[in-house]
Amino acid sequence: MIFNRLRPVGLCAGLTVPALLLRFTGTEPGAPAGLLLFGLAVVAASFLLAWAAEAAQVDISGGLAIAVLAVIAVLPEYAVDLYFAYTAGSNPEYIAYAAANMTGSNRLLLGLGWSAVVLVALAVAKKRGGVTVRELILGAPYRIELGFLAIASIVAFVIPGTGQISLVLGFALLGFFVFYLWKVSRAEPGEPELVGPAAILGALPRRSRRIVVTALFVFAAVVILASAEPFAHNLIAVGTELGVDRFLLVQWLAPLASEAPEFIVAILFALRGKGDAAIGTLLSSKVNQWTLLVGSLPIAYVLGGGGSALRLDDRQIEEFLLTATQTLLGVAALLALRFPRWAAWTLLGLFAAQFVLPGQTARYVLCGVYALIALAALIRNRRHLLPTLAAPFRRAPDRKNEVRPSVVRR
Repeated sequence: MIFNRLRPVGLCAGLTVPALLLRFTGTEPGAPAGLLLFGLAVVAASFLLAWAAEAAQVDISGGLAIAVLAVIAVLPEYAVDLYFAYTAGSNPEYIAYAAANMTGSNRLLLGLGWSAVVLVALAVAKKRGGVTVRELILGAPYRIELGFLAIASIVAFVIPGTGQISLVLGFALLGFFVFYLWKVSRAEPGEPELVGPAAILGALPRRSRRIVVTALFVFAAVVILASAEPFAHNLIAVGTELGVDRFLLVQWLAPLASEAPEFIVAILFALRGKGDAAIGTLLSSKVNQWTLLVGSLPIAYVLGGGGSALRLDDRQIEEFLLTATQTLLGVAALLALRFPRWAAWTLLGLFAAQFVLPGQTARYVLCGVYALIALAALIRNRRHLLPTLAAPFRRAPDRKNEVRPSVVRR
């Protein structure tokens, strides 16, 4: 009986086998077939991650489970971007690719990911309740993640301000990320509402459960790491055959592929009515991208033979500034731990506008628009600003006694 209910786990694991065989035997199936097989492996591994992360909340704090899930889910992004940064140490033209990949993935995560997840969660809530839903409410413990992101977002403006990502800043961001993991691990394990394969995994005896969940995390991570690079390369190869600019491919198509796991995991949570967990996953992903990923770039650059700072040109500075102002708006809109529908549509609309309005002048105008809306949101939510900035340094709320958040209806 239990094996029948875990059949989806076995199916997803089986779907990763062709990609693993191709990867470890060095077989080249051709760009279209490689794109399909490696993409299928990434999607299947994403389902395994979602089930493992949900079951893990039985033994560890929900915040730490979400943080671990976020780190594993963005492994494809790290693998691709750190490869670009490492290669830039000996080939300076790859600096542009490292910056493009990082800024593209960040803007995809917030502009497309956050918006889509919130809109899906609100639609699911409306379907279940029969009433139009106005905003998604997050639980109090998520203020910790938001506080870390708020501080990292302020620090991020140092990069376009100085025109470089220094080694000192890199180590500082890595240290901040370690502090973040320690902080979210302090919360007590909650009592998660598990369904499907996650419920079966969560009901296993403690020893068996921990072994199986750990094995799923490790296996999914191996699949994602093994599939990320060929997936991105085949994606670029297919796009190049269609005559698409290489820089745009690195900035948008490769990140779209590498961001697939966390998008899928978050959408799964949203479809199950767990909108808070969905946004929590992407919020944690944004924290570790803005700290762990950015902080790792200058280190990879040095290891690849570069100097003590990864220096950016005007185009890359512009991309970082646009990414930083977008993040500022995301933080400002969430200060009250409420994600209103207008914020989701605004982030999605401005994200789409950058494709309609290319060019340096238009991008700086978009930076100004992001900043102005962020300022208005900061003024509106000003009483939540200081508590949010202080949240990372205060005692973590007890998730075990947390009242599950709901949505507000008109």
